[in-house]
Amino acid sequence: MASIFSKIVSGEIPAHKVAETTEYLAFLDINPLVEGHVLVIPKTEIDYLFDMDSESYVGLMMFAQIVAKGLKKAVPCNRIGVTVIGTEVPHAHVHLIPMNTMDDMNFSRPKLKLSEEGLTEIADRIRGEL
Repeated sequence: MASIFSKIVSGEIPAHKVAETTEYLAFLDINPLVEGHVLVIPKTEIDYLFDMDSESYVGLMMFAQIVAKGLKKAVPCNRIGVTVIGTEVPHAHVHLIPMNTMDDMNFSRPKLKLSEEGLTEIADRIRGEL
């Protein structure tokens, strides 16, 4: 069965995309820790990040770096935090999280509930900085 991320890649489920190549996709988390929380994925479904072949893994991280630089310009913050947890969706993914304090990356905090308009505006800002 395809993961929710594979359904986003195929267009079955909509997403607020911020960047895309033939191999990778970056989109807003719909339940973000903070405004601008982005997920970066390989388009090929693979469950575990460290099961990726070296070329794909390096490509994903290079793509994430590009997205992170645009994200930092679009969402003012001290830095972009990076985390890989990988238990909530069986599809390798990297979280890029604008942060000003360590608590901004605390996954036990309640998630934000942003409107569709708010998510669209944030995605537009990020795309505008890439």
